[in-house]
Amino acid sequence: MNETGTRSEYPGLPDRLFALLLYLLPHHLLSSAMYWLTRSRWFPLKNLMIRSAIRIYRVDMGIAEEPDPEHYPSFNAFFTRALRPGARPVTRGRASIASPVDGTLSQAGTIRQGRIIQAKGQYYSARELLGGDPRLAEHYDEGHFATIYLSPRDYHRIHMPFGGVLKQMIHVPGRLFSVSPSTTRAVPCLFSRNERVISLFETGFGPMAVVMVGAIFVASMDTAWAGTVAPLARRISHWDYSGTPPEPVELEKGEEMGRFNMGSTVILLFPAGKVTWSENLRPGTPLKMGEQIGAFQIPQP
Repeated sequence: MNETGTRSEYPGLPDRLFALLLYLLPHHLLSSAMYWLTRSRWFPLKNLMIRSAIRIYRVDMGIAEEPDPEHYPSFNAFFTRALRPGARPVTRGRASIASPVDGTLSQAGTIRQGRIIQAKGQYYSARELLGGDPRLAEHYDEGHFATIYLSPRDYHRIHMPFGGVLKQMIHVPGRLFSVSPSTTRAVPCLFSRNERVISLFETGFGPMAVVMVGAIFVASMDTAWAGTVAPLARRISHWDYSGTPPEPVELEKGEEMGRFNMGSTVILLFPAGKVTWSENLRPGTPLKMGEQIGAFQIPQP
């Protein structure tokens, strides 16, 4: 499909008031406090937090590799828990694209004139999302995107949507607005304003970008190859993986590539004419990691 519709409505008064509150909050201070709180190993506190989260968000511990909440050393260990083997089968098609996460599809479609739809009436710049690099953004002119929101109840590890070789990683500092559906309706250019980690891969069908967008209380993001990505400098940071050293990082479809240390959003970008999204992919669609969400278009001989 070229562009999905949207179920989102224009922001109402509650959305606008919530957005105003977020503008006033000290995002990074709150996220730093949450970082230490979620890593507390004090038995009564961490157990209270874990059991409260399971109850409030109705977390299914039956699919967790460790189903006993008390066996997690901290709330963050629970939040980034592994799933038991086989809980999330990965699509096997040669050209199929897998959902990188458990979550809900926010939007999917075509990048038109360098703009990506965020919500009804809201767009943001692909160039700004990618750290303001025009040459990088050119790879995705009129290309394809998918935005997936992870709620607090979801599994919070990120996996490869398709096999590829890592070429570059970029950390872009920014705000830490909530990325909930109400905020995406009310805060302009949300995803290109929030802190984010951009991983650029080369696949057998061309380039692929996986953007991990931070949010309030997301004190850090981890990658499989670099660990926690949280530079102290408040400027854009680049890591080049295209040569040796460092050793090339090659990951298969479905392999873990990163984690959110609280809930957030993942955005996938592909070049023009390369991808067809699945027919049933619509805003609000619940997704499981590994299920097919689209496919690369295989050139005819």
